Amino acid sequence: MSSNGLEAVYLANRDKMVRFLAARGAGDAAEDLANDLWLKISTLSTGPIANPLSYLYRAANSLMIDRYRARRQSDRREQDWFDLRGDGEASDEPAGERVIGAQQEIAKVAAVLTTLGTRRETVFRRARIDGVSQRQIAEELGVSLSTVEADLRIATRALIELKEDLR
Repeated sequence: MSSNGLEAVYLANRDKMVRFLAARGAGDAAEDLANDLWLKISTLSTGPIANPLSYLYRAANSLMIDRYRARRQSDRREQDWFDLRGDGEASDEPAGERVIGAQQEIAKVAAVLTTLGTRRETVFRRARIDGVSQRQIAEELGVSLSTVEADLRIATRALIELKEDLR
C-alpha cells in the first residue's frame, strides 16, 4: 500500500486513532498526536504495507512512547534544575557540584590568560569583561590599536582552544 493508501486508511480511522491515543494516556493531547501521526505518514515514502491499520496503531503507539520519554526527560531536567531546599522552595543557588565545576573552569581560564602575559591578559579583561573600547585600551597601555587587536585575537584563540580541551 502506498503512502496515499495509508493516508486513506488513516482518514477512515482517524477517530479510532484519537480514541486509542486518549486511552493510552494522551488525554487532551490525543488530537495533537493524531495530527503528528498524519504529518508523519503524509511524508513517508514507503512501499506496500501489508496491514496498514496495524501499522498506524504501531506508529501511534510509538508516538505515545516518544511523548512519554520526552515528558520524563523534561521532568528530570526540571528536577535537576531546581535544587530544592529543606522547606521545598526552589533555591536560587546552583547545585554544589556545578559551583565547583565552574570555579575549576574559571581557574583554568585565569591560568591560560596568565600564560599569555600581563599585557594580553589586561587587554582581554578590559575589552571582554570591563567592556572598554579597543581604542581606549590602546591609549591606556600606550600601544597601537593593531597591537590591541592582535592581543585580543591571541587571547581569544587560546580560550577557544581551552574550551575545546574541556569538552
